[in-house]
Amino acid sequence: MPLPGMVTLRIYLVGDNMEMNGHLANRLERHAHIKIVATARDEAGAMQWLAQRHNDADLVIVDIFLEAGSGLGLLRRSQRTPHGRQLVVLSNFVGGGLRHTCMALGAAQVFDKSTGIDSLVAYCQGLAASTTVH
Repeated sequence: MPLPGMVTLRIYLVGDNMEMNGHLANRLERHAHIKIVATARDEAGAMQWLAQRHNDADLVIVDIFLEAGSGLGLLRRSQRTPHGRQLVVLSNFVGGGLRHTCMALGAAQVFDKSTGIDSLVAYCQGLAASTTVH
């Protein structure tokens, strides 16, 4: 049950590492106001799910490297699809110009898997507490 004054933040996870997805889902869902609504392992599956009108994700967390396609491709394709949801990147490979590329493609934030999980969790908690999440 969400805390008073907080909404449930609905998150869609896109990453090829199911163990990492499970760990992240467990970490995020410890917070009563955060819920993982679905996962995907590749770009095409993620785009198909996101294109469905009935999905209810407020936030998409996407890795750069996927089973097929990439997180960058998902970011590019999502720019052309009005959806009203935020996309953030969580990857081991965010150095150099990749962080800038992700932001230029519409990522709201970019987090490093090895050092940024706590920051990602705090970011999600902040979104859930904000009045902009529906």
